[in-house]
Amino acid sequence: MLTTLARAFRVPDLRRKLLFTLAVIVLFRFGQVLPAPGVNVAAVRQCLGGARTGLVDMLQLFSGGAMLKLSVFALGVMPYITASIMIQMLAVVVPRLEALKKEGQRGQAKITQYTRCLTVGLAVLHATTVVSLARAGRIFPTCDRQLLYGQGLPAVTVIVITLVAGACLVMRLGELITERGIGSGMSILIFAQVVAVFPSYLSGVFTRSPFALAAMLAAGVFLVAAVVFVEQAQRRVPVHYARRTAGRKAHGGTSTYLPLKVNQAGVVPVILASSLLVLPQLAAELTGGSGPVAAWIQRYLVSGDHPVHMTVYVLLIMAFTYFYVSITFDPAEVADAMRRYGGFVPGIRPGRPTAEYLRYVLSRLTAPGAAYLGALSLIPIIAFVILRDPATQQNFPFGGTILLIMVGVGLDTVKRIEAQAGEHAYGGLLREPSGLREPSGFKGSSGLRGSSART
Repeated sequence: MLTTLARAFRVPDLRRKLLFTLAVIVLFRFGQVLPAPGVNVAAVRQCLGGARTGLVDMLQLFSGGAMLKLSVFALGVMPYITASIMIQMLAVVVPRLEALKKEGQRGQAKITQYTRCLTVGLAVLHATTVVSLARAGRIFPTCDRQLLYGQGLPAVTVIVITLVAGACLVMRLGELITERGIGSGMSILIFAQVVAVFPSYLSGVFTRSPFALAAMLAAGVFLVAAVVFVEQAQRRVPVHYARRTAGRKAHGGTSTYLPLKVNQAGVVPVILASSLLVLPQLAAELTGGSGPVAAWIQRYLVSGDHPVHMTVYVLLIMAFTYFYVSITFDPAEVADAMRRYGGFVPGIRPGRPTAEYLRYVLSRLTAPGAAYLGALSLIPIIAFVILRDPATQQNFPFGGTILLIMVGVGLDTVKRIEAQAGEHAYGGLLREPSGLREPSGFKGSSGLRGSSART
């Protein structure tokens, strides 16, 4: 990792991209600690130091602590991520979106516009919900301090507009990282959000027991190695391309493979399952938290160590894994693309038999991938059962979501840096030496003196 970064900083273009990405991350973190107008900062800090519930921990994780502080970037990347997932799901059932996906760059630009509009709508909904919870004192149920200075409609409207504008700016920052920086912009910002709360988790465990922190760090090294191993695991389906002749040129005749990852869905099923489990608790909080329904939710769905909660959580993750893989990877479309370019799987006929074979292989890969995500998400609960410390489950720094985001985004970013550094290294070998000139009588010299010959 350090060697890759050292090589990257020696390349001027790559160094500019890395510095630009770091500058955007610094700006993003500054917006996450900058309080929105009308927020009682002292009251928020006092409530943050008290006891926390499952809903508060979820907001702490997915916003990097910004939502609990009611900062300008309190919503973070969640509105955009939610909008992107919804657009991907709608593309399966809406013919217009499915047609846009097949139109190439023009269709993708249109889908991006739809995603932006949906992000603004979701940001308004999220901001209104957060401000309503803060106004009613439901973000910190154990704290009775007034989080907002003004309770009237004008003051609340200003805070909502500020949060929505912050979400739109975060969306633009992610796009800028994708265009001018390194890696996927939203993934980098999610990584920054998750890593931001990592030191506080470690310090919380260290305050209670230094021995528990040492044991967690030792277990964390093993877990990170296991996650890297599974994230890199893939089934390589061999693909051969028949040799074709067009005029005097021959095409094809090569062999390659189609990589199918064990964890094809990534961290999306865990995020969807966690968000879905939070909804009943959020509804109970909004209705006052009293009554038989709220008591049942508090007993079975909020308590993480309860068997009902664990079972529902794992089943939701496995169901979302199968669902997300089915909408993001279409075996029929892949088989049709292979057939158009003369590709085939050895021993399998092109077309429908190839699609059925890919669907069979993908289903066998998704089963262990879903089980892996479910087992990884139960790690904080298992740690709580072993140590019998309620704070461990809340402050466990190597939870499934944290590990998946850190390892997944880290591996992807390092691969992109290595790829661009490799392109620069090979590009230097292809450059024409400055001391050599092309003979004036060489045929076709005028065609080689363009911009392509100088690179």
